[in-house]
Amino acid sequence: MADEKVKAQATQDFVPIKEVRDGVIVLKNGSLRMLLMASSINLALKSQNEQEAIIGQFQNFLNSLEFTVQFFVESRDLDIRPYIALLEDRYVAELDDLMKIQIREYITFIKDFTERSNIMSKNFFIVVPYDPAIVAPGSGVGGMLSALLPSKDGSNANITSDTQFEEYRTQLEQRVAVIEQGLVRTGVRIAPLGTEEVIELFYKLFNPGELEKPLQVTQVVQ
Repeated sequence: MADEKVKAQATQDFVPIKEVRDGVIVLKNGSLRMLLMASSINLALKSQNEQEAIIGQFQNFLNSLEFTVQFFVESRDLDIRPYIALLEDRYVAELDDLMKIQIREYITFIKDFTERSNIMSKNFFIVVPYDPAIVAPGSGVGGMLSALLPSKDGSNANITSDTQFEEYRTQLEQRVAVIEQGLVRTGVRIAPLGTEEVIELFYKLFNPGELEKPLQVTQVVQ
């Protein structure tokens, strides 16, 4: 029991996240993050002029940013279990014997093909940060320093204020709007992740051996 407690505590300390509120990640040091899921573009299918235009627009987007962003690509083995389950349901509902045979052969083909081939699925994310300079009530330099430094539990108590949280989230949403306007010129669409989607993503990142249902964000049209 002691070993399990030590391992759990070590894992908890390793994760810098304090909580996820309304899709906003609150870190233990008081900083905030929003995660955006982005659609992809296959440059290989574009003409040379289109490729140059897209790359040029992306360069303009990067040069226009007045804050830092992080681009993150999640790459993992493609989970075909939902698709196989859909085919199995279709097989059970099919009344025509010939169609049942074809569906069964197709299921076998898909399973064999994915086992022999290294098929990966990729998701593209943008991390938008906001690091507020929180000043708590108090006079003098000492009061300012005590406000800027993290509390004993590694968090800043002021971030729990609903009013202040909404103010910081507004700042984040303004940054998201800037990113969306910049990327739409390249043909890339974005969608902020909700609380459940953020939790699911981090669960998969810290538990790569467990395959669950694929991350779904309906706002992004693939």
